[in-house]
Amino acid sequence: MQIIINKEYKSKEEAIIQLVNSFFDEGNLIVKGSRNTIKSNFLDAEKVNIKFFQKPGFIKSIIYSFFRDSKAKRSFDYANYLIQNSILTPFPIAYIEEKNKLGLIHKSFYISKQIDYNFTFRELIHSPSFPERDIILKQFTDFTFSLHQANINFLDHSPGNTLIVKKQAGIYDFYLIDLNRMQFKKLDIQARMDNFKKMWLSKEMVKVIANRYATLSDEPTEKLQKILLNKTKQFKIKTARKKFFKRLIRL
Repeated sequence: MQIIINKEYKSKEEAIIQLVNSFFDEGNLIVKGSRNTIKSNFLDAEKVNIKFFQKPGFIKSIIYSFFRDSKAKRSFDYANYLIQNSILTPFPIAYIEEKNKLGLIHKSFYISKQIDYNFTFRELIHSPSFPERDIILKQFTDFTFSLHQANINFLDHSPGNTLIVKKQAGIYDFYLIDLNRMQFKKLDIQARMDNFKKMWLSKEMVKVIANRYATLSDEPTEKLQKILLNKTKQFKIKTARKKFFKRLIRL
């Protein structure tokens, strides 16, 4: 077992290991997916989230052991990078990798602080009359612009991966989760608009976000609206096509 712990939590190493060892028997289930499982539990008196990454197949276990960082390590490292760049994400506590007798990664876990959030971006999509919706969209655009300015391309920038905390009327904080897929490079305006495409934006949402991003970037508003609308439309078409062919295969 390899365990890397944030320096602020070094004194709690034994308790962290115990949380991981008891993961499948204890804790409250948050997500049970085909690839990952997330539970909440307590590290002493502090509530934390523990994410278990599905055991990789033989080929992927070789890749993650020798050629590429595991998802748990990437989640931990990327969280630290975000925080260093003043971008909010649940605080990274530790990651753990367990290897088999061949020295290949067998299991991996990522532990972070629990965030008590009010809602996710998904609620804005399904409720056009959501309170302060345009204000939230503008502040979300500010948040995404700060990602882009830090040369961060969050590849899983989708509705469920942004937790939103209401600080007070008209003021919101945004936390990124599910961090293991990122690129770090300078983004042109096409790539920046492309980064919004998975948010399932309506035409009205596109208009608000494009207008705000234009103000932040000094790009023409009409240009950004056109690019973002096209990116969003093409993503929706591609997703619908995939679902259609999956249904055909099941028949």
